[in-house]
Formats: sequence, C-alpha cells, structure tokens
Amino acid sequence: MTSSNPYLLRALYEWIVDNGMTPHLLVDTRDSRVRVPVQFVKDNSIVLNLAPSAVRDLMMRNDFISFSARFGGVPQEILVPVGSARMIYARETGQGMSLPEEDAATITAQAATEEPPKDPSPGPATPPKGSHLRRVK
Repeated sequence: MTSSNPYLLRALYEWIVDNGMTPHLLVDTRDSRVRVPVQFVKDNSIVLNLAPSAVRDLMMRNDFISFSARFGGVPQEILVPVGSARMIYARETGQGMSLPEEDAATITAQAATEEPPKDPSPGPATPPKGSHLRRVK
C-alpha cells in the first residue's frame, strides 16, 4: 500500500486553513532531497509556514511538497519529500498531528521510482499589471 502521510497532510492542511489558522510543517532535513534554506535549519529540522499568504504555487503531491516562499526577503524554491515531513499543526493552537515515520524500505523503494518536480524555468519577465480598482466619487 502507498503511504497515508500525503493524504493526512492534505487533509490537515485544509482543516487548518478552513479554520482560519496558520499551517506549519515540521521537516526533518537529513534527506539529501530536501531543498530548504540551510541558514534556517536547526538541529536537522526546519519549521515552514504554509499559509496561503506566505507561499506561492503550493503543491502537495503524494511524493513531494513544493512551493515558493520568501526567507529574509529572498525568494526560494522549497522541495520536501513527504517522507521528511514529521508534523503539521496550527501555529495559533498547536493542534495538528505528528506523522507516522515510514520504514526505510518503503522510502527507498518510493525514491527509486519517483522524480522530484522540475524547477520552473524562468520565463520572460512580465511587467506588473496595474490595479483593476478605480476610485469612484
């Protein structure tokens, strides 16, 4: 059977956001496939804010979680294998769930068959659009 962790992550993320809370993800950074800003890693882990206002292009697939976010004002592409996610919780209340660790054989077998999402290729820069709002007197 496939891991239940990606399904639990998506369900809890949706529950936290639907209740107006801020979803945080605790990530074990020891997997070489984890791509996060290393200057924010402490004790082989990092807590990521997954609030819709804090991330762009969030994808929670069965194998990887990926998104863009700013760290210290610098945009970063984040990539987390689902097997490296340890906990998802609401910052405001601490409610959430620790995820069951998968056994090494399952992770190794999945890693051998999965490809991480490709980094989006930078396209031509498009100028920002003007506001669609206008002042009515």
